[in-house]
Amino acid sequence: MSASKRKISGTRPGATHKTGPGGLGAAAFARWYREETLGQWRGLDLEKVAELAGLVADCQDQGRQVFVVGNGGSAAAASHWATDLSKTAAVAGKPLVKCISLTDNVPFITAIGNDLSFDDIFSRQLENLVEPGDLVILISGSGNSKNLLKAAELANARGAKTAALLGFDGGKLKALAGLCILLPCDQYGVIEDLHMGIGHILTFYLKQRR
Repeated sequence: MSASKRKISGTRPGATHKTGPGGLGAAAFARWYREETLGQWRGLDLEKVAELAGLVADCQDQGRQVFVVGNGGSAAAASHWATDLSKTAAVAGKPLVKCISLTDNVPFITAIGNDLSFDDIFSRQLENLVEPGDLVILISGSGNSKNLLKAAELANARGAKTAALLGFDGGKLKALAGLCILLPCDQYGVIEDLHMGIGHILTFYLKQRR
């Protein structure tokens, strides 16, 4: 059954899910993975990607901050997004994108995780930093991580804009984010590949826009 026709259910953070059909050689597995990935690219809602690009561009033009958060592989993606948007998207004579990954302040994260709760590691940072009109981008496969849900709730309460990049059925985060880009897929690698691809689309769109 194709990815577009298969019913995709929800998941919990840290769960292990489909890796492949099993029993394939490396080349056959690569072909299967390629088809799974291409199916998600074909189904990607490009209007929502354009909407997210517009939100980031507005923050750039207005001097607002962009915060990116995620756990595990999505934490690495958040760091990559922040580097690309802050550095690679820069154009001489234009304002810079003020983008911060909340996954990168390890001492603060461990202090909050140790003294309060791991559920507070992002929302507590946002308490210090986020302002009305800023943008918080939440990257997650499951959409059910408590620390991301709390970050979205705090950002919404502070008058910031929120956007989520999700997989599976979107989880609880789908209902909390102002903008949701959902990849209805149950293969984590494919989900994370497209999340990174969307980050690159935004980066190079901003780089070339007039």
